[in-house]
Amino acid sequence: MTARGRFAQDATLPPAGLPGLDPAWSRLVDAPTSDGSVRTWHLLDTAVLLDRMGERPVGTVLAVHGNPTWSYLWRGLLAQSLSAPTGAMWRVIAVDQLEMGFSERTGVTRTVADRVRDLGLLTDALQLDGSVVTVGHDWGGVVSLGWAIDHPELLAGVVAMNTTVHQGPDEPLPPALRLALAAPVTRLGTSGTSLFLDATLAIAHPPLAAGVREAFRAPYRSAPRRAGIEAFVRDIPTRAGQPSTAELQRIGAGVARLAVPALILWGPRDVVFQERYLADLMRRLPHAGVHRFEGAGHLVPEDADVAGTVLTWLGATFVAPDPAASGPSTGWTAFDLPFEPLWGEIEARREERSVALTEMLPSGPRHVSWRELNERVQQLAAGFVVAGMRAGQRVSLLVPPGADLTATLYACLRIGAIVVVADAGLGATGLTRAVRGARPDWIVGVRAGLVAARFFGWPGVRIASESLAPALRRLLGVRHSLREVARLGEHGTVPTPPGPDDLAAVLFTSGSTGPAKGVRYTHRQLGGVRDALRAQHGLGRETGLVAGFAPFALLGPAFGCRTATPLMDVTRPATLTADRLAAAIEAVDADAVFLSPAAMTNVVATAQGRRDCFDRIRVVLSAGAPLGEPLLARASAIFPAASLHTPYGMTECLLVADITLDGIRAAGSGDGVCVGRPAGAARVLIAPLDAAGRPALVGQNVAGVTGEILIRAPLMLAGYDRLWLTDRAARAESPEGRWHRTGDVGHLDHDGRLWIEGRLPHIITAATGVLTPVGVEQRAEAAGVSRAAAVGVGPRGTQQLVVIAEEQEPGLVVGPLAAAVRNAIDVPVAAVLGVRRLPTDIRHNSKIDRPRLARWATAVLAGGRVPRP
Repeated sequence: MTARGRFAQDATLPPAGLPGLDPAWSRLVDAPTSDGSVRTWHLLDTAVLLDRMGERPVGTVLAVHGNPTWSYLWRGLLAQSLSAPTGAMWRVIAVDQLEMGFSERTGVTRTVADRVRDLGLLTDALQLDGSVVTVGHDWGGVVSLGWAIDHPELLAGVVAMNTTVHQGPDEPLPPALRLALAAPVTRLGTSGTSLFLDATLAIAHPPLAAGVREAFRAPYRSAPRRAGIEAFVRDIPTRAGQPSTAELQRIGAGVARLAVPALILWGPRDVVFQERYLADLMRRLPHAGVHRFEGAGHLVPEDADVAGTVLTWLGATFVAPDPAASGPSTGWTAFDLPFEPLWGEIEARREERSVALTEMLPSGPRHVSWRELNERVQQLAAGFVVAGMRAGQRVSLLVPPGADLTATLYACLRIGAIVVVADAGLGATGLTRAVRGARPDWIVGVRAGLVAARFFGWPGVRIASESLAPALRRLLGVRHSLREVARLGEHGTVPTPPGPDDLAAVLFTSGSTGPAKGVRYTHRQLGGVRDALRAQHGLGRETGLVAGFAPFALLGPAFGCRTATPLMDVTRPATLTADRLAAAIEAVDADAVFLSPAAMTNVVATAQGRRDCFDRIRVVLSAGAPLGEPLLARASAIFPAASLHTPYGMTECLLVADITLDGIRAAGSGDGVCVGRPAGAARVLIAPLDAAGRPALVGQNVAGVTGEILIRAPLMLAGYDRLWLTDRAARAESPEGRWHRTGDVGHLDHDGRLWIEGRLPHIITAATGVLTPVGVEQRAEAAGVSRAAAVGVGPRGTQQLVVIAEEQEPGLVVGPLAAAVRNAIDVPVAAVLGVRRLPTDIRHNSKIDRPRLARWATAVLAGGRVPRP
């Protein structure tokens, strides 16, 4: 410690009236410090209120703020903790570090080591006696983790958010910190003025309310009271030999040895603690739950519901569930699946010279035999090992469907690497979020993918799927090409295969209903997906399959099918024409076709005249969005011998239900799209909606009840990748164990068939009750609209129904069409609007982007110039 006594000031209580701050929480506590003096701390503490309530806390949450905030940062955590269920409440103590907030200004410059020791002396004075969970943000994360490793006898768990315990000597500081540490700026910006404080408050997402900004400023009204902010900035260790460098290294090493439950919460828009700091924490705490609050930044406790998340995690982690309530759950699935590895068919047919894959290229078909495919997989697998790839490492695949992607995928699976698949249809922002969130160790990509990886700073060793010029290769940081990897593996050996319950893949969702999420699958579960689809649709060694949908292009060899990928842009499924589909069918003598809804629509639209090859197709599958009878009927006309199926599923469970065109016709009309009965071992329940559109916590099997669709199947996901909050929210409990909450809304009919009525975020909460969009859209289309969307405008609970008709002039629709739509819909319609084209989701191009349309409709009805949707 270094004395600077001229800034000493006593501790005080915060002024009354600060938004969200209960004066009953505030107290002043005297405690010794590491220099032998006694100092006064201000802290917020729920102990008195818990005592008045007669509550005995489960444990203590010790929350530590960073720089330049104070304990006010944790007001939501204190407030929500007092609303927890009886018997599950935690005492929350949020400290103001010395020199900060309303604690004493001692006039002493404190290092990180001083702050860790002083916090320990404070908790000694508070006589904490066990079951302590630390919560820390910014440099308070470092201090709280330092306390955690020094108090193993008290420690129950740790929560860290937007912080770091490591700054490598060769790693540049983030620009924001470099600016704050610039010699001419530091004193002027931190203590001389409130610039550093104001800049921190300004990066909240969304902006802080004026009263909240003033509350954060309240302890720092003068230069002497901001001296601690300056000292904290100057203490940031940026190189060896600085006072706090050794302490940061000690804490970093100690964190890596922590075995207690841990949770990492992160605002990815942070300009200070960037993605590399999150990656480092995840490496040190591999067992931690991780949740990224997309859209949140550095002030993540202000930007997102951190308080609710922490308390939910505490309840899930430290409060034992009631066995009578949850039943004998053993995880996501309670099924015993037989195991045949996904690559088993390739190895079993390693001597066959018949066609396994055909890739349709502009120059003509490229055929790959089973023997060639097996050799390529074996060479790449051995070559990857020589190059340094190991089981458990993550490999991001940025290669379009075709022979290269297929061989690379199966090679990675064979050596136990975890494949990360997020397609380019997510767009630059979505793909960047997905790749960074997955933290791959390797990236295998085509040129465009590698350029994006370089430009956006995606992690991972680069491998090019194609040959690149030396200059471009150096620019993109490419270490190997696939051809070079195969040469490395020509005389190498393939290691022992992974186990059936090892993690095999992280497959990202479409991002059409929020940020794309990584869905985790084990090898056993991937095998279960293959087995269910193969059995349901009769796919096998005698099948020729044309896969215009990326997942099926990759699964074709696992089915044992000879598989063709048609000439198309997989990020724009509507680029598939009937001619291109016919060429792929001819190339492998196909009798089965799998298309996305957008691809199916364009194939039907471009199928001018009869094609003999279409006559021999026995099964046509389309998934990605439920298909109605009109489109399937038109498809049936060009595939006259085919059984047309529209399976219902999602990335989390690729096969939930299945129905044919005949089945849809037998089901008749109804409110929504009928997707059939549950397929195979899948089961479905409905969690009924209340008047506010919220689904019940548990599901039921009652015909005619609309609610959120819950599924349970042996082949569904193992969970979400490093998204603890999403993982938890996506589960429902029953006496049989855990179910997956799909976010889809629908109902079961009296024959056990499932009907899809929309997505949970898209339901309309009108004053007259809850409306689901799909049924409204169907009735509008029956009234003469080619394609319709139903959205709600206005506050929830009093929303007005607006119907948007495609192929109309933008703006308000009046006259006979509007009257016909209103007459067809049995609830009040506030307005009928027109658009030339309904916007769709970013990947499948088939799901209507209803949130975007709702925002557009709101703007149109507000008056003024009609914007573009």
